[in-house]
Order: sequence, then C-alpha cells, then structure tokens
Amino acid sequence: MSSFRSSSTDPVCLAGWAWQPFLDDAVEALKPLSVEPYPVPDRFLQREDQSGSKANPFTVTTATWACKTEKYRQVRAACVNAGRAASVLNFVINPSSRFDLPFFGGDLVTLPSGHLLALDLQPADKDDPDHTQPVWDRLMPIFERWRQELPDGGPIPEEAQPFFSPAFLWTRLPLGEEGDQIIESVVRPAFNDYLKLYFELSAEAEAVPAERQQHLLAGQQRYTAYRAEKDPARGMLTRFHGSEWTEAYIHSVLFDL
Repeated sequence: MSSFRSSSTDPVCLAGWAWQPFLDDAVEALKPLSVEPYPVPDRFLQREDQSGSKANPFTVTTATWACKTEKYRQVRAACVNAGRAASVLNFVINPSSRFDLPFFGGDLVTLPSGHLLALDLQPADKDDPDHTQPVWDRLMPIFERWRQELPDGGPIPEEAQPFFSPAFLWTRLPLGEEGDQIIESVVRPAFNDYLKLYFELSAEAEAVPAERQQHLLAGQQRYTAYRAEKDPARGMLTRFHGSEWTEAYIHSVLFDL
C-alpha cells in the first residue's frame, strides 16, 4: 500500500517547464485563502522516467501539487515536462459539495504538433439553472472578450458536452514565436480572468442544505467518473510511465472522488 504525505503548499518547480508561470499565478491567487496541503501518495508526488528511442532518449518528469481549503475539496496540478516531446499543466479545482460551485479546469498542453489550450468553469449539473445560470451570466462576457483573440479549437464530442459550459475557451496554437506571444498576451490573462471570477464566486458561496449537497455530489461524481474514463492524457502517461502507474494515478489522484 502506498504511503501518503501532504504535498507542499509551494508550487511545483520543474527545470525548463513551460507552464510554470501559470501555476505560479494560480498559487499566488490562492495565498489569501486558508490553504492546507492535500494528501497525495508518495509515488505520485514526482516520478522520473526515460522515454524515446535509443538514438534519441529523453527524460520525463511528472509531478503533482495539491492543496485544499474550506470550500475546495481538492486543488491540484498535474505537471509533465518531457522536453520537446510534451509539456503539460492540468490544473483543476474540485469544489466541496457543501457549496454550489462549478469546477475550475485549465488544460495547457504543448506537443510536437502544437499547443492545445482549454479553460472552463465546468458544471456539476448542466441542466440545473440554479447551479449554472449565476455562473454563466458572469462568465460569458469574459469568454466573449478572449475568444475573439484566439482561433477556435474545433468541436467537442457530443458525449462531452454535458461537462462543459457555453464559455468553454478552447484553442490550438502553432509552436514558435507567434504561438508563444499569444500564450503570454492572451491565454495567460484569460487564465487569470477565469480564475479571478472563480475565486469571486467562491467568496460569495454559502453552505447549502444537505439535500442540495447530495445533488451536487452526485453531479460531481458523474463529472469525475467521465473525466477518469476519457482522460486524454492516458495514452501519453502510459507511454511515459507504464499502464499500472498511470491507471492508479488517474483514479487515485487526478479524479479521486
């Protein structure tokens, strides 16, 4: 059985990792809250393996940072640095079911084919207007502001649509100087705008009755079950670290509800 220890409240720092500034922004924004470390099994806090071919090997480091607050059951960052092969930040805030809040989701991925970037405040129950409308009324203007600055990432699968809001900001950018400039001038401030709104919604949120908590918890469980089943990083992580470690990581850390 894996032993558990709390990850540090300091952010992950991986040498040469492209997405460190985004994680630093998120950690800085969390500082005013009463943040506590979130327990993560030791073997998932940081793992390093060799990948690639014999002629062109490279080192892969996958690290996890997590914390919690009164209103957030789990805040976690999954960080992958594989040099030119991949650089990933998956940053998710899982709210406590005691509060009527969406999830915060940020996926920032660099692959040899380009950058895949997504931001959203994702609903626990998209068909519940009491849960969604107060969020979307405030989120849509932020989405409209930034989507005009970014190419559309394309359609999402029909089966995934219940788990995304109308303000799902999703784009693909090329590698190189042009893409890097857009990431710094558009994607990073958009990330911080989505995060700022999320913290505002959280500050205003009050505990809900037990029946409402059960409704929200059921929606959160559907969301995390779907994300665990369809995690797009599964193939990459399996290639880097093996199937056994990857499946355990997905189910016991990334989507542990």
